[in-house]
Amino acid sequence: MSAADFAYLNGELLPWNDAKIHVFSPVAKYGIGIFEGIRGYWNGHEEQLFLFRLKEHLDRYAFSQKAMRFDEGPSSRELTQALISLCHANQFRTTVHIRMMAFVDGLGEMSATGPVGTAITALPRATTKQVSRGASAQISSWMRISDNVMPARIKCNANYHNSRLAVMQAQLDGYDVAFLLNSRGKLAEAPAMCVFLVRHGQLVTPSGTNDILESITRRTVIEIAEEYLQLRTIERDVDRTELLLADEVFYCGTGAEITPVTSVDRISIGDGKLGPLTSKLREIYLSIVMGETKDHSEWRTAAY
Repeated sequence: MSAADFAYLNGELLPWNDAKIHVFSPVAKYGIGIFEGIRGYWNGHEEQLFLFRLKEHLDRYAFSQKAMRFDEGPSSRELTQALISLCHANQFRTTVHIRMMAFVDGLGEMSATGPVGTAITALPRATTKQVSRGASAQISSWMRISDNVMPARIKCNANYHNSRLAVMQAQLDGYDVAFLLNSRGKLAEAPAMCVFLVRHGQLVTPSGTNDILESITRRTVIEIAEEYLQLRTIERDVDRTELLLADEVFYCGTGAEITPVTSVDRISIGDGKLGPLTSKLREIYLSIVMGETKDHSEWRTAAY
């Protein structure tokens, strides 16, 4: 039994177990799909589910379809209405993680660009334990895919095979998360997450030319660091040993939120505890996404 009653598939709200795609479809055969992960935060005081930075997610969703040469699918307005209808149908009164996917349906082969199917699912998802206790990281032996192989800027299903291999290796080796280096040996990202470090009071993150997904949470962290802490982020190449020298390291993403890293390759980061800058950024971020502050109301879309 799923934790949700309904899913959205190709214009219909269906019982969860009826939302199916044919095994011979291009998305099943070749992974030809793109997606967005979106958070909905329940605010009990206001009895409201806030969807965080929905416009930015929909903009990236549209870019991914364009870059993958998909035929035209539903508009952003139609997708927004479908998403809100799904939340209503499931009667969520808790924080949820939403997955919106466009995929090549039908019975086509590798070069097919349509028909474009649309699936939206939403499931309850609480903040992970690592957000409070921290995570251990491994520098993966798997290399991050490069822009001229499978572009990381496109949030496509197939890209995540690279992340899956790194995650599985890290977990089997006793770590919480993997950090991937790119073809130049510079830090790229963690699977589905971007990485920041603090050195000499400066906030640093790999630049957009280091084979990273141009993360919406990453952009949010950069913006709130400058606005609330008067701290400008330096976007540049990062060597692997800089992680070991850093005062603080954290990763961020829609699902991960802002999670401190306490060790890399079993070497403690700083004193091995949550750092003060990471703590401040996390506090500010969570207050905004949950609607506990009136700041940046334009980043929150009310679902109810």
